[in-house]
Amino acid sequence: MQLRFVGCGDAFGSGGRFNTCFHVSGARSNFLIDCGASSLPAMKRLEIDRDAIDLILITHFHGDHFAGLPFFLLDAQFSRRTRPLVIAGPEGIETKLPAVMEVMFEHSSKTKQRFDLSVVTLAPRETRSFGEVTVTPYPVVHGESGGPFLAYRVEAEGRIISYSADTEWTDALIPAAQDADLFIAEAYMYDKMVKNHLSLKTLEAHLPAINARRVVLTHMSDDMLGRIDHLPYTAASDGMVVAL
Repeated sequence: MQLRFVGCGDAFGSGGRFNTCFHVSGARSNFLIDCGASSLPAMKRLEIDRDAIDLILITHFHGDHFAGLPFFLLDAQFSRRTRPLVIAGPEGIETKLPAVMEVMFEHSSKTKQRFDLSVVTLAPRETRSFGEVTVTPYPVVHGESGGPFLAYRVEAEGRIISYSADTEWTDALIPAAQDADLFIAEAYMYDKMVKNHLSLKTLEAHLPAINARRVVLTHMSDDMLGRIDHLPYTAASDGMVVAL
């Protein structure tokens, strides 16, 4: 199984990076974590087979994590996808998804898909299974608009992937990521405290308690991107593959 960083940028494309989108594929699982506005062209550039994707997990409703869905769904419709698709995310996703479809492409939410589309609400700390993929969401802290906000602990094919999503430090990240094979952690700033976001120095203080086997930093501002060559951690880059 592998995880590919389709996009690992922040909301403003710092460093010319695509918005957040991670593609996980294995023998029995194929899914995305987040689908930011630039995700479809990024997937096409990487020649990812979108028809093989069974599940899309959304952490929250900000455009750099969510606004790629209208493009993904319309592309699936026009390419005559027949494989069923599940989109799962925080409470409100069943109304937010048609709303963003209408903003991007008027009347698109009323078009009947050629494929079965299921939209599923995930509740914090309630584990759900989608085929070979088991997902446990944890509540995180990222402001007042665009939520609820969820971090994910995902188990698939004997591996555990955790993603902090966008958040300031919250103790919920410890059970979300503890002993994970891969912990993808926001590191928006190096040491400056910015409300609703993680700095690397804040994260670093809690890494011993999390005890993940591998940590990869993502969603970095220019402040972080200027330092990544000198850090003792792996920093994500668009297209990077992590074997699990």
